Amino acid sequence: MDVRNCKNCGRLFNYIGGAPLCQACQKKMEEKFQEVKAYLNVNPNSSVDRVSEELDVSVKQIRQWIREERLTLSVAGADGVVCEQCGAPICTGRFCDKCKMEMANTFAGAIQKPKPQEPQKAERDKNRMRFL
Repeated sequence: MDVRNCKNCGRLFNYIGGAPLCQACQKKMEEKFQEVKAYLNVNPNSSVDRVSEELDVSVKQIRQWIREERLTLSVAGADGVVCEQCGAPICTGRFCDKCKMEMANTFAGAIQKPKPQEPQKAERDKNRMRFL
């Protein structure tokens, strides 16, 4: 059992995994997320800075939700959210569709097992007489 201090309030709690937040702060964070999501449904073309000012949520936290694919921007690259590999503007996540496909193909190629080859008989063994 791992006991840590909450990143927001400083209280001790049993850390299981994920963000180092106590359950009370996690609940508050989830409520803030729902507020941001509802605000973006009503105002779909709002910038990250405007949402941050209106709802008192840090820009860093909003970008984190975008990287986690919990939020999606209406216009790709409008707020400086770009692919971590090639730098192309994206709406959500960490990578653009092209880079995702390249990584998926690379991983799929690495996972494939080589096919076993049939043992090749030596040329001299082909036309020989065999005894039982």
